[in-house]
Amino acid sequence: MPTSIKQLQSRLFDLHTNKLFELSVIFIIVFSALVTGVKTYEINSTLNQLVLGLDTFITLFFLFEVSIRLIAEPRTLDFFKKGWNVFDFVIVVASMLPVDGSDTVLLARLLRIFRVLRLISMIPELRVLINSLLKALPRMGYIALLMFIIFYIYAAIGSFMFDTINPKLWGNISIAMLTLFRVSTFEDWTDVMYETMEFYPLSSIFYLTFIFLTAFVFLNMMIGVVLDAMQREQNQYDQERDDTEAEEVHSIKAELSEVNVKLDRLHLLLEQQNTQATQKP
Repeated sequence: MPTSIKQLQSRLFDLHTNKLFELSVIFIIVFSALVTGVKTYEINSTLNQLVLGLDTFITLFFLFEVSIRLIAEPRTLDFFKKGWNVFDFVIVVASMLPVDGSDTVLLARLLRIFRVLRLISMIPELRVLINSLLKALPRMGYIALLMFIIFYIYAAIGSFMFDTINPKLWGNISIAMLTLFRVSTFEDWTDVMYETMEFYPLSSIFYLTFIFLTAFVFLNMMIGVVLDAMQREQNQYDQERDDTEAEEVHSIKAELSEVNVKLDRLHLLLEQQNTQATQKP
């Protein structure tokens, strides 16, 4: 690779890792969200033209920023090996869809809304949260499956027992599951319970055991899984940051060692020259 290209990549890399530039990108992302929000109001034609101009500027800025990151990579394919880079690239390319066509105007506006999601890729702490959530999804899926089984069993029981009391709430198993979801969120669940207790006084046991399982046991299991994943992801992030700092310190020490060696050689040469100068008559 020519030296000029390497220098260009090095300068672009320094640019997109610069804190001021990163803060500028974050500011533009937030500003783009505000511009999108302005479009939801009824505005005059002059302000509408200004908003369209700002939207074009934001789109071009995002394209410029992603292009810098793409060119700064020593190998282009390495850019697409990182999931967050692909995420940014897809959002930026999709937001370039023109908004002046009647067939694509709705899709283009919807895609521009998602540009605010780029905040996740720009802020490491948000990336940690999203990565934690993604890694927790498989275990959360098993908990959700177990919750569905409990919902199904209780819905079947409620449909068999309380159908004659209130068919609107217990008419079939699907409606009964919706009623139980209402109970699990504590949305006027006592009204549902007192209605059935007029005919079945012990039906309170049905509701209390269901709430205990869903609102306390399974909810805390979900929270525990997410917290565990967050702790693991945070530890990994801290380890990677420490490794990066250690590599930088090691690099600085290596450079200092080379400088010391060169200074020792220079000092030795100066001493030899001084010795030769004193030996001359």
